[in-house]
Amino acid sequence: MIRPDTSTHKAARTPIGFWMCVPVAVLQAFNAGRAALDPQGFAMYLGAPLAAPGDASWVLIYGLRTAFIALFVAALLARRDLNALKWTALAALILPLGDAWVARQAGAETSIIIRHAAIAAYLLLTTIALFAAPTARAK
Repeated sequence: MIRPDTSTHKAARTPIGFWMCVPVAVLQAFNAGRAALDPQGFAMYLGAPLAAPGDASWVLIYGLRTAFIALFVAALLARRDLNALKWTALAALILPLGDAWVARQAGAETSIIIRHAAIAAYLLLTTIALFAAPTARAK
């Protein structure tokens, strides 16, 4: 019995890892906006409250880098570049893990540290899904 070739059909579907990157980009854009509009509140959200009002500039620097990440991931999504997305997701794991460590060092509540760990877990699942996907660009 001859079976139909479904390899092109499978390659035509957009892998779940691609779609898992969309909320990552949206969350990063949202966080960049929050950091710009309310540095004090965003620092509390991260679990590392500001020691002095002048420290808000560090939160703005964090926000600018977060905006870059959001735009970079959005550009990779627009290009449907799964190969670049998987390596970006893998490298990005250091961010929520580092945030959890900084929050812990700052004496943040356990729930904040757990939130950072949950973001890291989601990013790890996204990374795994991307590495499991075909390496061709998503269609």
